[in-house]
Amino acid sequence: MPELPEVETTRRGILPHLQYKTVQKVIVRQPKLRWPISDQLPEALTQQPIISVDRRGKYLLIHFPNGTLIIHLGMSGSLRICRYDQSAEKHDHFEIVLDNGTSLRLRDPRRFGAVLWTEEPVEKHSLLINLGPEPFDPLFNGLFLFERAKGRKLPIKTLIMDGKIVTGVGNIYASEALFLAGIHPKRAAGKISLERLQRLAEAIVEILQRAIEQGGTTLRDFVNETGKPGYFQQQLAVYGRAGQPCQKCTAAIKKIILGQRSTFYCPNCQH
Repeated sequence: MPELPEVETTRRGILPHLQYKTVQKVIVRQPKLRWPISDQLPEALTQQPIISVDRRGKYLLIHFPNGTLIIHLGMSGSLRICRYDQSAEKHDHFEIVLDNGTSLRLRDPRRFGAVLWTEEPVEKHSLLINLGPEPFDPLFNGLFLFERAKGRKLPIKTLIMDGKIVTGVGNIYASEALFLAGIHPKRAAGKISLERLQRLAEAIVEILQRAIEQGGTTLRDFVNETGKPGYFQQQLAVYGRAGQPCQKCTAAIKKIILGQRSTFYCPNCQH
């Protein structure tokens, strides 16, 4: 699943191609995604200029004068900029044709993505209203985590992946940040000191920033808006490396299932 760095990489990639352009046509080839694409969407977007492209957590927000298009890439979705006359492929389900002859296409083989429209303030949308702060928000720090972890027995990895606590810390980067901070993913959140949680908050930001700079993480599905893969996977310290030596101490990386998600850690460096 594309995580925050992949979505932010996509946002930065498509922004210069979309901003200040006007929609000429909307093509819906397959409306049955995670939620049905509204049949009113072509009418709502046609001849509307694109003001900006933002991101909230893993949601892309394309702003128009009359509302906001909310796009989620689901498990396998990606956005591409291409020529309008370029042949659509099998899983190109949704397309926005712009006034300069280019198109924005959503490709989603598994159809778990979403294309939603709202004319209300987007921050009040049901998918966004309960999201916690972004990791890059000044509100997010060790004290913030400490207050929300106080007295709680749930694993720290579960806490930082809760979008109501902090939004956008997905499975890959949670494992990587916990390794960088030296914290065992199963450690009870309420048992971790403020000092260690401050290090974890800093590690989350550092890992996400590094991933964004390098274009996101390529596992099976993610490619950026030009079709080129991200490269951060080459620098993953623990995720997907079960049985391989730790880059710090050479102990074998362990894999467990935590919250129904694969979790990787070093049994020597993380406690």
